[in-house]
Amino acid sequence: MNESGERAGSSAKSRRKDARRNQQTLLDAAAAVFAASGVEAPVRDIAAEAGVGTGTIYRHFPTRADLVIAVYRHQVDACAEAGPALLTAGPTPYAALERWVGLFVDFLVTKHGLAAAMQGDSAGFETLHAYFLDRLLPVCARLLDAAAASGEIRADLDAYQLMRGIGNLCIGADGDSRYDARRLVALLIAGLRRPD
Repeated sequence: MNESGERAGSSAKSRRKDARRNQQTLLDAAAAVFAASGVEAPVRDIAAEAGVGTGTIYRHFPTRADLVIAVYRHQVDACAEAGPALLTAGPTPYAALERWVGLFVDFLVTKHGLAAAMQGDSAGFETLHAYFLDRLLPVCARLLDAAAASGEIRADLDAYQLMRGIGNLCIGADGDSRYDARRLVALLIAGLRRPD
C-alpha cells in the first residue's frame, strides 16, 4: 500500500475512534442525567451535560427509545467490566462486592424508565433483559464466590436471587423522597457478612 493509502486508512481509523469516544461521552452524559432526572429528562439537559448541541444527540440517537436502549446497554457493559476490575484492585472480595453492588444500584436507578421509553416493544425489552442477565449474572456470581471463598460472607448465596432482591429494593426509589433504596441495599449487603 502506498503512503497516501496508509494515511487514508489511519485517518479513517482515527475518525472511527473519535466517533466511538464521542458516543461514549454522550452515553455517559445521558446516564448521569437519567439517574438524576429520569429517562424523560429533556434532551437539552443531556446535550449540556455532554457539551454538545442537541442535533449531535439526534444524529446518534434519532429517538428517545434509541438513546435509552443505548444507555442501558452501555451501563450493563460498564457494570459487567467493573466486577473483575474491582475484584483485582479491591482490598478484599467483600469490598469489591460492595462497590460493585453500588454501581449496580446506580444502573438500576436509570433502568426503571426503560419499559415506558420502549412503549410496548416487548420483544426488544425481552432481548435487553436477556442481555442484562447474560452479562451481569456471571459477574455477580464471581464476586459472591470470591467473597465466600475468603470466608467473608455465607457460601449459600445465589447471584440471581441477590440481584433480584436488590432490584426489588430499588423499585421503591421512584418518586418518594423518603425512601432510600441505597441505604436498604447497603443493609442487605452488610447482612451477607458472616458473624465474627
